Amino acid sequence: MRLRRPRGLSCYWHEGQFVVHPYPRGTPVALHPAAAEILSAFEEWTDPAEAARTLGHLAPETLGEAIPALHEAGLLMSEGNPQAQRDELIARHWGTWAPEAPFFHYATQDVPYPDHEAVSERAPGAADMPPLFTTHPGADRLPLPRLPADLRVPYDEVLYRRRTHRDFTREPVPLRTLATLLAVVFGPVDFIDSGRGALFRRTSPAGGARQELDAYVGVLNVSEVTPGMYHYNALEHSLELIGEGFTPDEAAHLCADQAWAGGAAFLVVLSAALERMRAKYPTPRCYRVCLLNAGHLGQTFALTATALGLGPAQTGAFHDSAVAERCALDNIARTPLYVLAAGHPHPAPEDAPPPAMLRTFRDTALHR
Repeated sequence: MRLRRPRGLSCYWHEGQFVVHPYPRGTPVALHPAAAEILSAFEEWTDPAEAARTLGHLAPETLGEAIPALHEAGLLMSEGNPQAQRDELIARHWGTWAPEAPFFHYATQDVPYPDHEAVSERAPGAADMPPLFTTHPGADRLPLPRLPADLRVPYDEVLYRRRTHRDFTREPVPLRTLATLLAVVFGPVDFIDSGRGALFRRTSPAGGARQELDAYVGVLNVSEVTPGMYHYNALEHSLELIGEGFTPDEAAHLCADQAWAGGAAFLVVLSAALERMRAKYPTPRCYRVCLLNAGHLGQTFALTATALGLGPAQTGAFHDSAVAERCALDNIARTPLYVLAAGHPHPAPEDAPPPAMLRTFRDTALHR
């Protein structure tokens, strides 16, 4: 019987132990680090006797005990069994993104939902809960106008008119328009009693109403606002100055050197204050929820910007460390997740894709 270690296998140190973690549906196992050397002999389908010759410096009795134990734990697979076939299929579909993406995806699958009573007992009291809002008390601040811009646009028109824009005019975005966009997308709509103090809700859904996402605004071309990096204080409805100066070249560089970002009137960095989510949800799956929440806010941002006559854009391609530094985030407890942008859309965009014609569909597989 030939054996091979799974392609879906990650090893790491955790709490002083060497852990081997197979995925999907695998159970993390704490082993002696020497197990990694034994597993390395089974990169491809290998007979145990052949592996023993490769590992000749190890005692035969050690291998005689270790190989069956690794096989029983699912860390070595038998050739031709269903587990091996599934492992090959996952490697084929996820291999381009391995090991980071498939490990995160499968390691956070089928996680038991925390018992409400147990979580309630471990949860911090009201006095120990993280603050609802992020503020920078010592920062210079610009109070934003409370008079909202007009959003009375038919829903179907907004929905079907929404497009991602990469070409913008040099017309400044009015401060009132930016203020409305920030208030509608990131401001509180109402407050609820969580049983351990208040939480607030936005116009977008958020897991457990934890509202762990903050908005940092890189202003390039907004009337009455000096270019710079600001934090949107949702409680005060104000912009708090993080750092003066912000140029199109810097904006493009932060967005992974995408030139279009420098043409936007402003960028919005969504950053996660992870303790707000972690205070209620202890499982690593909840990081998935943070990413989903960023997507919810991104869609509301795009629709609201469209209703205000702006062209929205968004990107997951950015230099994380540079963005965190520019926003004064530690990139540990507070880390950037998503970058949004907007400006006045150019009437004749150069980068707009042409419509699909008959010749396009000749080269397109619409179904199997």
